[in-house]
Amino acid sequence: MKKKNKRLVCADGFSMSIQANNGAYCLPRNDEGPYSEVEIGYPNMVEPLILPYAEDEQKPSKTVYSYVPSEIVLEVILKHGGFVDGDLPRMEMGLSKNYMEWK
Repeated sequence: MKKKNKRLVCADGFSMSIQANNGAYCLPRNDEGPYSEVEIGYPNMVEPLILPYAEDEQKPSKTVYSYVPSEIVLEVILKHGGFVDGDLPRMEMGLSKNYMEWK
């Protein structure tokens, strides 16, 4: 089984777990990737960009977010100033405006 990714921490203090493996809510559902959709878990604050993917919208910091598109993950990271610690799974990225800013 693939080792879990370390919790991702953004520059402004926002944090979340981002997992992608054969047991996570991701696509493809394997241990290699690259992943077009990933699982986010237990963000430390409400993040409107990922709320549509929440298993329990009533408890946004105590739930899992299933099949979150990689471009949404990138938007969240950029919105919070980039990341300063933690791990990202290998993700597929399209050529959206935000992706071009990321590069």
